[in-house]
Amino acid sequence: MDNIKFICDCCGKEHESWPALTYNTPSSYYNLSPQEQEEIAVIDQDFCVIKYPDHVDRFVRCVLIQKVNDHCEDLEYGFWVSLSEKSFKDYLENFDNENHETQYFGWLCNYIPQYKFSNSVPTTVVTKSGNDRPEIFPHQDFDHPFVKDYYEGITKEEAEKRIQGMLKN
Repeated sequence: MDNIKFICDCCGKEHESWPALTYNTPSSYYNLSPQEQEEIAVIDQDFCVIKYPDHVDRFVRCVLIQKVNDHCEDLEYGFWVSLSEKSFKDYLENFDNENHETQYFGWLCNYIPQYKFSNSVPTTVVTKSGNDRPEIFPHQDFDHPFVKDYYEGITKEEAEKRIQGMLKN
């Protein structure tokens, strides 16, 4: 993977940009058997729908920017979140509208190796003008180390460890 070199606005030095830590599917899709993926799920780069016999799960692709306290660059994640039927439909209907800006409630739907999850993390999904992927913000009052790290920031060493871990998988 080629890194992108740039002159940092923060410190004026040349850096190589970090790759985004991206998840190609929501964990629910990843956990399906190949047959189930074929029969009950539809996925593309931005949307995923899984139709179980008793309910339907709907997911959209988003970004999360993790603050890195001792570095000029932040760490970017490409996550999936689940949305309600109403929010998913609204997002889908306005997907090509460059001026559509709104917020949805969503649940984080990816396993992050550095953390243990007994429950999904609640998030606010914020759409952006210009058709960029929505950005997610974990709910600050949700008691979880991932949420704490999001709001307090992580170290450059921790960010690089996460990148190395992702590149090895």
